[in-house]
Amino acid sequence: MSAIIDLNHRCMDSLQQLKSISPLSRKRWNLAFATIYSSRAFSHANNTSKPHHNYVKIARQDHVLDVSSASFPKANQTSLGRLVKDKDLDHLESLGGVDGLVAALKTDVEHGIDADSDDITRRQEAFGINTYPRMPAKTFFSFVVEAFKDPTILILLVCAALSLGFGMKEDGPKEGWYDGGSIFVAVFLVISVSAISNFRQSRQFDKLSKVSNNIQVEVVRKGRRQQISVFDIVVGDVVCLKIGDQVPADGLFVEGHSLQIDEASMTGESDHVEVNLDKNPFLISGTKVADGYAKFVVTSVGMNTTWGEMMSSISQDSSEETPLQARLNKLTSSIGKIGLAVAFLVLVVLLIRFFTGNTKDDDGKTEFNGSKTKADDVINGVVGIIAAAVTIVVVAIPEGLPLAVTLTLAYSMKRMMADQAMVRKLSACETMGSATTICTDKTGTLTMNQMKVTKFCLGKESVKDISYNTIAASIVELFHQGVGLNTTGSVYKANLASELEFSGSPTEKAILSWAVLELNMDMEELKRSYKLLHVEAFNSEKKRSGILMRKNGDNTMHVHWKGAAEMIIAMCTHYYDSLGNMKVIDDTEREEINQLVQGMAASSLRCIAFAHTQVSEDEYDEGKAKLKDSSLTLLGLVGLKDPCRPGVRKAVQDCQHAGVNVKMITGDNVFTAKAIATECGILRHDQDMDGAVVEGVEFRNYTQEERMEKVDKICVMARSSPFDKLLMVQCLKQKGHVVAVTGDGTNDAPALKEADIGLSMGIQGTEVAKESSDIVILDDNFASVATVLRWGRCVYNNIQKFIQFQLTVNVAALVINFVAAISSGEVPLTAVQLLWVNLIMDTLGALALATEQPTKELMDKRPVGRTEPLISNIMWRNLIAQAFYQIVVLLTLQFGGEKIFNVNEKVKDTLIFNTFVLCQVFNEFNARKLEKKNVFEGIHKNKLFLGIIGITIVLQVVMVEFLKKFADTERLNWGQWGACIGIAILSWPIGFLVKYIPVSEKPFFSFLKGRT
Repeated sequence: MSAIIDLNHRCMDSLQQLKSISPLSRKRWNLAFATIYSSRAFSHANNTSKPHHNYVKIARQDHVLDVSSASFPKANQTSLGRLVKDKDLDHLESLGGVDGLVAALKTDVEHGIDADSDDITRRQEAFGINTYPRMPAKTFFSFVVEAFKDPTILILLVCAALSLGFGMKEDGPKEGWYDGGSIFVAVFLVISVSAISNFRQSRQFDKLSKVSNNIQVEVVRKGRRQQISVFDIVVGDVVCLKIGDQVPADGLFVEGHSLQIDEASMTGESDHVEVNLDKNPFLISGTKVADGYAKFVVTSVGMNTTWGEMMSSISQDSSEETPLQARLNKLTSSIGKIGLAVAFLVLVVLLIRFFTGNTKDDDGKTEFNGSKTKADDVINGVVGIIAAAVTIVVVAIPEGLPLAVTLTLAYSMKRMMADQAMVRKLSACETMGSATTICTDKTGTLTMNQMKVTKFCLGKESVKDISYNTIAASIVELFHQGVGLNTTGSVYKANLASELEFSGSPTEKAILSWAVLELNMDMEELKRSYKLLHVEAFNSEKKRSGILMRKNGDNTMHVHWKGAAEMIIAMCTHYYDSLGNMKVIDDTEREEINQLVQGMAASSLRCIAFAHTQVSEDEYDEGKAKLKDSSLTLLGLVGLKDPCRPGVRKAVQDCQHAGVNVKMITGDNVFTAKAIATECGILRHDQDMDGAVVEGVEFRNYTQEERMEKVDKICVMARSSPFDKLLMVQCLKQKGHVVAVTGDGTNDAPALKEADIGLSMGIQGTEVAKESSDIVILDDNFASVATVLRWGRCVYNNIQKFIQFQLTVNVAALVINFVAAISSGEVPLTAVQLLWVNLIMDTLGALALATEQPTKELMDKRPVGRTEPLISNIMWRNLIAQAFYQIVVLLTLQFGGEKIFNVNEKVKDTLIFNTFVLCQVFNEFNARKLEKKNVFEGIHKNKLFLGIIGITIVLQVVMVEFLKKFADTERLNWGQWGACIGIAILSWPIGFLVKYIPVSEKPFFSFLKGRT
């Protein structure tokens, strides 16, 4: 057996190499392989029209044929895969080091791969593609099996089987199957709908998973930086990494600075690993960039990486139970216990009446006559009683509640995707409806993240007052160095005729564009003339980046810093004027420069400063990872304008109108922050600014008591660090707020996790931020955050509508059957009829009410607290009124229906059943609006609701008129139908009038108050 497996592995690996053989040889190989192995393998080997998409898990090393592709004779996948997995420096040296491997892969560090279709195909055929086979999704059958595990369903199936057996024995196969068979059919319908709903939700999760896994990665191809899908990466690609990125494939470091990698996801070690060219150039797929930036060349993709192997064996679980579902399960359990008690009482009463001879069959004969009664008749009668009691339990237990949550969440997730919000965690949908505070970033969320340099100052002078041509050449050269080398962006020009392309963050692109177009900077010339020795990468805590570089011409060494203006200015003791003269910054000069920065910030400009100093060889220590950051000379200041997003002011006002506080947390200085916050409507001109605007360091230095006292009043926090944001979230949560937080950086991850709802940015957000969040805002727009808030409230509101509708049916059905059973020993609603009602309210009702779209009224209410009861006083008022009306009418029909309509008992029972169902149909309209009197508003927009109402009525007509024996009904004439409809339609005016009754805010039943 092992020999066969070994041959199988060798054959499969050999097949991967057939594409590099000549057509004639390939044909012979295919023919031979087909003879030895199978026709399936033959077709697999002949499939040369596209790259392979069926992956075989990597075999053990001793089973793999170490064969190189003809396109890449010096590189084979096996050795490349082991190289990075084992971090084998000796093996790397034997391959000629990193440079040797780059050459073997026919790529280039600066220009990347050629990336034409033939090149991509060759690489995919030789080394595979960057995907991995997922664990198979749960089949529809598995959801059916899960539905069968419901205890009430199992009891009903047993009752159905017994009823079917005894019925066929007593009445023969032709008519004896009706009772048992009808219960089977009803149970089958309930199970089918439940399984279909869960199956569709599972498929929805799979779709979202594919979208969320389709990460955009920056690569260099044909010398141009570009974004491609992670699935399109091939071996040989040169990938650019920055802070927060996930390493998309295995590879080797080729260029970069200060690169720190978090390998916790692979090794479990929390310490960051330094990656460099000399000691550790290995980058493992799935790890994350903690600091620095780099380029690396891809050596293995997909299933040839450890990450691919690991992920292919993990199945994503979409059966997350949300807090609302947990609360509803408790409510279902409580109602179910009441239902069980009622069903038990009915069971006892009916059994007593049966065995005391107080029940009669359809022919009017006593069903139990002691020893004269056949055993079959006794068992059949008892089974019928048990089935009736169990059916009462089925109706009493509102199984539709969890289903309604599932449906409304799945529906809202799908619609939110269209509204630029991708839900990663289901619970966030409903929690967002309870949000009381939103802490938002400024850049890219409130603003458009389209930076442009609109102001430039040298020393104390604004350059718009003087010409760029009058600036000293030495100062221009220093600016070229400070902008062109101290950057993570790039400039690309395909040829002389084409336009320049700038890549990097919006800030980097704006500054590069300004330097190239206004200061005539040449990036290629800079790279030839200077050598980078050390880099301190920018992050949100330091708010600055620095470089140490050597000039090739005279070997002089220079340090350049770039960052937040006040931080860079604080490091400077001198400044340059436009003529290149160096001047001392005394207290007066410093105050004037700071005033200049504040003026720019007050105009909503982001102020970036540049500083420089020359250092001697003695000051440079190659092992020392710190640049000189004092006694610098200020080069100049640039002001970048980032306009507010259109519609952001309206979105902020909508949130405030809905009782949700919007707080802006930004890294910009306090003047820029105030200007933008006022422009967006977070701050008002007439507002008391005392305590409304603070800086991060000020908030950080408060005592815990001071923070708790002042946090509610704070509207803007400027110059904040990620720790400050986390601190604010913790304070707000301690004060009982439900907090939503936006974030895009790696360092925002703790705040995103701590918040009740973490909202990451889809465009500027790092992969670390996205993984820590609950919802990804795909367009980085605050207006989408307001949309998510509206959808969150809609989810909660739809669930409340369904609870009101469901409990009305529960209460009415329980009381009617209980009273009838106790008084007359008969249950007017049979097992099949109650199961039909159960199907209407559980499934069709959930579909109809759970798919209502958000309305403007939702934003007119205050947020729903996390501990407020699910069933509000308004809902109690509505459902008690409707249930009371239905109980009175149906009990009147039960005890006086035969005389009122002059009909027999069978027709009377049909009238009760028909009236009961139609009452639920009309009450479904009432449930659409909990408070508004006009329940028909916007009904034409919900085609699904109208469709379900129509289907329900059609099916009810079929049940009454055509399924007499199945549903145990009798045909009704036009007058009787009119009476049923007339009684049922009265629920509309009752629903209208009852809404005039005021209710108190104190809960009716405190024990039903949901707690989280």
